[in-house]
Amino acid sequence: MATLPGPIGILGGTFDPIHYAHLRLAEELADALDLAQVRFVPASIPPHRASPQVSAVHRVDMVRLACAENTRFVLDDRECRRAGPSYTVDTLLELRAELGSACSLCLFMGLDAFLGLTTWSRWERLFELTHIVIAHRPGFALDPAAVPAALARELHARRALAVREVRQTSAGLVWLQAITPLDISATAIREAIRKQRSPRYLLPDSVLDYIQRNSLYKDLDAG
Repeated sequence: MATLPGPIGILGGTFDPIHYAHLRLAEELADALDLAQVRFVPASIPPHRASPQVSAVHRVDMVRLACAENTRFVLDDRECRRAGPSYTVDTLLELRAELGSACSLCLFMGLDAFLGLTTWSRWERLFELTHIVIAHRPGFALDPAAVPAALARELHARRALAVREVRQTSAGLVWLQAITPLDISATAIREAIRKQRSPRYLLPDSVLDYIQRNSLYKDLDAG
């Protein structure tokens, strides 16, 4: 089979701030799938969660700094340049228009996000545009009873049995991949900064230095 362009991973999120759990997830999934590139896509207005604590400008800058340390990582700020809610399907439609139909795209997400997929805008279209790669802890077994019925049907029909299936097709499959569990959260980092505790070693030094230079997260409410 001819080699397809890419393949390319896509990791979306608020990145408020970006930290090592995000970066390690991207690194391990990129290695497992032998990806040419991972695009980090900061959301401007996330549809399914509270608004970010700092501006899109700051979050884009922090992602840019984090990506600079890995030649395979690329900042994609299109959602922060686009008006309105940051719907993943719109981002994928734009990427398909730019990269063509043959490029293998792999949308990264955790298990919780996958289980909530039926609440996403035009969620069924995602399978036309991308593979879905679910990161999970080692030893995890997916409980079919926990998967919404409509999503369970898609999972049954689309679950890939080998990495080569993902690499040799452009979209439409679901792949589950165990990764190193890192108990790091942006919430905990923000809380540490609010309480004047150091979050060093939870995120890249370049990102922490940026946060300190711009006095981010210091004046947040406890809630």
